Amino acid sequence: MTEKKKVLFLCWGNSARSQMAEGLMKSLGSEQWDVKSAGTFPSYVHPLAIRVMEEIGIDISQQTSKSYDQFLEERFDYLITLCDEAAQTCPIFLGKGERLHWPLEDPATAIGTIDERLLVFRKVRDEIKTKIEELLKSPPTPPSSSKGEDEDGGE
Repeated sequence: MTEKKKVLFLCWGNSARSQMAEGLMKSLGSEQWDVKSAGTFPSYVHPLAIRVMEEIGIDISQQTSKSYDQFLEERFDYLITLCDEAAQTCPIFLGKGERLHWPLEDPATAIGTIDERLLVFRKVRDEIKTKIEELLKSPPTPPSSSKGEDEDGGE
């Protein structure tokens, strides 16, 4: 049996984007991934995030909002930030894991009717799902073997 790859999804409040990402990765990545999510300023799991995930058969209602502090000593294969705030304030984690940045709109800040807000949550959920499916199809090359190609124009 191969060792599970570890991923941490990180965003500002750990209420919507990272919670949906955690639920989607657990579902799409089957048992091959150890998945966590956290926030720089954790709050609660947003009820509309729970609702739009239920629409696609994924229950995140038992997930909790967590601070990245509790994961500082853990090693991750992938650290994925889902907002610019998290990318800028993200601490250094142990190990040589791949850092990815997926800047996504914060659905928790959407305004309007419930239906209008749900549209934003669904859009972000679907964007996360697409990105996770792409990651699962072809995981990024570890930084040590791609270093230089992306940074200096492929020389």
